[in-house]
Amino acid sequence: MLNRLLKKIIRGGVGKGKFAMAAAGLSVALLLILSAVQLQVNYNTLLYGETNQDSIANFLVINKKINGNDPDNTLSSAQVEDLRKQPLIDAVGALTSSRFKVSAQSPSDRFPFYTDLFFESVPDTFIDVKSKDWKWEPGSTNIPLIIPNQFLDLYNFGFAPSQNLIQLTQDMVMSIPVIINIHHQGQVVPFTGRVVGFSDRISSVLVPHNFLEWANQRFGTQQQAKPSRVVIQTNDPGNPKLVNYLKENNLVTDADKTRFSKYREIVNTIVNASWITGAVMLIFALLVFSLFIQLTIASTKNEIRLLITLGTSPKQLQKFLLKQFIPGNVVIICLSIVVVALLQYALHGFLAKQHMNISRWLSYYTVTAAALVLLVLWIVNYATIKKYITQEET
Repeated sequence: MLNRLLKKIIRGGVGKGKFAMAAAGLSVALLLILSAVQLQVNYNTLLYGETNQDSIANFLVINKKINGNDPDNTLSSAQVEDLRKQPLIDAVGALTSSRFKVSAQSPSDRFPFYTDLFFESVPDTFIDVKSKDWKWEPGSTNIPLIIPNQFLDLYNFGFAPSQNLIQLTQDMVMSIPVIINIHHQGQVVPFTGRVVGFSDRISSVLVPHNFLEWANQRFGTQQQAKPSRVVIQTNDPGNPKLVNYLKENNLVTDADKTRFSKYREIVNTIVNASWITGAVMLIFALLVFSLFIQLTIASTKNEIRLLITLGTSPKQLQKFLLKQFIPGNVVIICLSIVVVALLQYALHGFLAKQHMNISRWLSYYTVTAAALVLLVLWIVNYATIKKYITQEET
């Protein structure tokens, strides 16, 4: 009986237009906030998720920017050590270059070629080729080689067609021995090279590190030199902080692997704008709801005073008013979660076609954010109702 009377009194003072405005503001604010939370989760998944890790892009070859006023293009030990200290860089490996003249030629006239080249080596942890043949024993004349995939592409799609030669597969190249000639003091020291893998990470001919150290000591025409290039491992090659660090220190790398730095800044701005806009709209919605409750109580203050005089406790009124507003808030939050979940499912399908992986389900961070907003709404509603019911009581 009391609840029916309260409903009749309270609904008579409720303005539907005001309630609709408050509900619309809360809905838009929730959509923005929950979308911002889910976007941030998706963003982190794309950057750091194991299924999205790019083992090629996560290794960058760094060298000094060529400057005509500074002929020294080597990296000092202090510069290498400073790279190791950077929080965004997990590991640094120096590329060691050959200090002797070396050439390569085919063993037969079937695939005639001759070229001068140079060797480089790097610690094995920085190499993207795993082969049981990647080793060199002292005294052996057989040298395992790792060459860039780009070399084979240049041959197959550039050199071979122009010279009317057959195109080669990786297996064919790995089965063909190569004569390696090291030139030293007018003598030619022959070795046999064999390709054991193809790298997408380092664009030079690699040989085992222990071989190059031995060969530089045995045939080197120069003293041991400082490295001119290093390989760094990073989980976030497109991080603007890393890109800015390289730029400030006059260092360069493959621009294709750091091209997302500018996009990252744009995405960060969009996500931050969503957070700020959602937060402002949530504050606005909370104010509107608070005013709406205040106006509802003010428009029925005479009836509320009469009910209190007749013996209705303020706690009963507070409990009833909370039941009038909280269910509506719960419905708005649930609908917002459903909308964001549908958008997430659609985004998952779209990105899957682009070979990018995110979860098709909402993150628990998003659900937790919705629960926190509901808690804030309950606190605001409770505080507002208690304040104005207490005023009417007095």
